[in-house]
Amino acid sequence: MGKVFHKGSRESQLLSRIESSKEYERRNAISRVRDISETLANAITSKLIETGYVETHNQNGLEEMIHKCLEELTRADDFDVDYSVAPFRGITTTPNIVSLYVTAFVIEKVINHKDTVDVYGSDEEIYVCINRQVTKYLS
Repeated sequence: MGKVFHKGSRESQLLSRIESSKEYERRNAISRVRDISETLANAITSKLIETGYVETHNQNGLEEMIHKCLEELTRADDFDVDYSVAPFRGITTTPNIVSLYVTAFVIEKVINHKDTVDVYGSDEEIYVCINRQVTKYLS
C-alpha cells in the first residue's frame, strides 16, 4: 500500500521544495542562454561537425539555425518547450532543458534542412555531445 501524504506534513514540504528547485534551475538555465546564445551556438555547431554527428554543406548555416533555436528557447513559454522535448525526455534521467531542446531541434529540424547531408548517431549520443557544450558554457 502506498504512503499517504498529508497537507502540512514534512514529506509534502520536501516534495514542494524539490519541485520548486527544479523549476528554478530550469528558468535560470534558460535565462542564462540569452547572454551566451551566439557563443553556445558556435560551440555546439563545431562539436557536432567535429564529432561527425552532423554532416552539412554550410557550417555557418547550421550555426545560424542553432542560434535561432536558442533564441526561440528564451522566448518560448513552458508549454511549447515541454511539447518540443516530450519525445526525447527518456534520453536521460535528469535532462538539462537547454540540451534537450537543442537535441530535439537537431533531430527534428536540422535533418530536414537543405544544407544538411545527414545526421548520424543515436539520440543519446547527440544529446551527450550537445550537453557537454551546454554544461561547459552554463556552469
